[in-house]
Amino acid sequence: MKGIVFTEFLEMVESEFGLEVVDSIIEASNLPSEGIYTSIGTYDFNEMISLITNLSSKVKIPIDDLIYAFGLFLFSSLVNAHPEVVANYKSPISLLYSIEDHIHVHVKKIYPEAELPTFKVLEKTKNSISLIYCSSRGLYRLAHGLIEKSFEHFNTTAKVKYKLLQEDGTEVKFDIVQDGE
Repeated sequence: MKGIVFTEFLEMVESEFGLEVVDSIIEASNLPSEGIYTSIGTYDFNEMISLITNLSSKVKIPIDDLIYAFGLFLFSSLVNAHPEVVANYKSPISLLYSIEDHIHVHVKKIYPEAELPTFKVLEKTKNSISLIYCSSRGLYRLAHGLIEKSFEHFNTTAKVKYKLLQEDGTEVKFDIVQDGE
C-alpha cells in the first residue's frame, strides 16, 4: 500500500484524536516500518489493518466507521495535493464516471506500484451513477467516504447506497443519486 495512504491516515488520526493517540496506536501495532512512512514508499497492507484495529480499540469507534471517516479526510488531502486531477470535471458524476479511464491512470503515473481498486460503471445518467467496486482489500467504506466527499467538493449532496456482492466487501455495488436535480 502506498505511503501516502499511511501518512494521510496518521494525519487524520492526529487531527481528530491527537498526537498521543497516534503514538499509542503505532506502539501497539508492532509495525515492521516502526510507523515511519514516506508518501512515495510502499508498505505492507497489514500495517494499515493493525493501525486501524488499534485505533478502533483506543477510541471505541467501529473499524468500518473509521475507514469511512478516512475516505472523507483523504479526498480533501488528495485534491489539495493534486488539484489538476479534478480540475477538468464539472460535476461529481462526471468525476466518478472517469475514475478508471482518467483518475486511476493519473494516479498510476504518480505512484506506479499503487494497487488500486477497480470501478466498473453499470449505468450513468446526468444525476446518477451505478458502479461496481472491486478490491482484494475490501476497503469499500473508504471508497464510500471518497464518493460522498466528491459531491461536497462540487457543493452538492447525493444519496449513496451500497450492497455487498461479496460478504468480505471485495465486491460492492454503489448506487448514487445526486440530490436536487
